[in-house]
Amino acid sequence: MVINEAIDIQWIDFDIVARLGVAALLGLAVGLDRELRGHAAGMRTHGIVCVSAAAMVVSMLSLHAQLGGARSDPLRLFEAAASFIGIIGAGLIVFSRGQVHNLTTAAHLWLATILGIACGAGQWPLVLILSVISLVMVTLLRFVEGWFGPKDRRLDHEGRNDVE
Repeated sequence: MVINEAIDIQWIDFDIVARLGVAALLGLAVGLDRELRGHAAGMRTHGIVCVSAAAMVVSMLSLHAQLGGARSDPLRLFEAAASFIGIIGAGLIVFSRGQVHNLTTAAHLWLATILGIACGAGQWPLVLILSVISLVMVTLLRFVEGWFGPKDRRLDHEGRNDVE
């Protein structure tokens, strides 16, 4: 069995630290909305998912380069991430009393995964654009939905449901 060469632990690359650090911060930022609303998948969950996805990409790209690309397929990473988050998301989504619950939380985790993958791959323009768009969607659109959505989902001026 041929094993790739180990990387010394003393060798720390700023680029890797930046990729994982940005992924962690963005995951926490995306999860903040869920945390403030009291949902189970909050900042820690989103942060962990995002930084884990980034670490998975960094590891896969490094391994792919070390092996010379001969026996590895980095695109399988997306298959694994999609399967994992799909299972987690499916477990979160609940249909109760004619309403679907936790669908947005599952979508948030998928977003955190994609942000992590983009950070791990060092695709900074994609990271920037996705971060801005997603943060606008999870914060600004929540207020729009609160004012114009169904009456049982409308929010008062303090962000609470006005219909009990």
